[in-house]
Amino acid sequence: MDSRRLEAFSDGVFAVAITLLVLNLHVPGPGHGSLAHQFARLWPAYAALLVSFFVIGVIWVHHHNVFKRVAIVDRPLMVLNLVLLLFVIVFPFPTATLATYLREGGHDSHLAAAVYGLIVEGVALSFVVITMWISGRGLLDVGWTVGAARAASVRYAAGALAIAVAIGLSFVSALLALAIHMAIALYFLLVRRPFPHVARMVEGES
Repeated sequence: MDSRRLEAFSDGVFAVAITLLVLNLHVPGPGHGSLAHQFARLWPAYAALLVSFFVIGVIWVHHHNVFKRVAIVDRPLMVLNLVLLLFVIVFPFPTATLATYLREGGHDSHLAAAVYGLIVEGVALSFVVITMWISGRGLLDVGWTVGAARAASVRYAAGALAIAVAIGLSFVSALLALAIHMAIALYFLLVRRPFPHVARMVEGES
């Protein structure tokens, strides 16, 4: 399969998942205090939605950056991509759960944050396995080195380690864990690219 078809299908899944996040925003309605008060009480939903929006956005960006360097998609890679999309499509559930329990605090909020982190960890590990597979099977487009794909695996593994720390801290503070997830997402969005430009081997360059 050409990688463009896989990307097109994946983009549809990303679009659905990121759109469903907004369904977590709703006010109880009349009889539950002033509308301003109801808006203010929704701050956990705002926070969870914002973080999940950027997390899914980063996943989409990196998914594109990885698969645009893939020449041929074999069946195992299709399955690995489906596993990645499985974690993506369930994002609205842990997001809504965390928003519900974040304001309450206590053990339930810690568990909700840990479950949220496990979904993010699943995504990170999926990227590790995907980049390892495309490097090991020689599926890269002409001009991209195997070393670059392996370096990408290391970067995603480092991200997975940071997410594991956030999961551990979920049992200290759910809000702190959410803030760490946001920081990791912004780092991979603004700073870290999976494939450095210097890895591309073109005529006359090394």
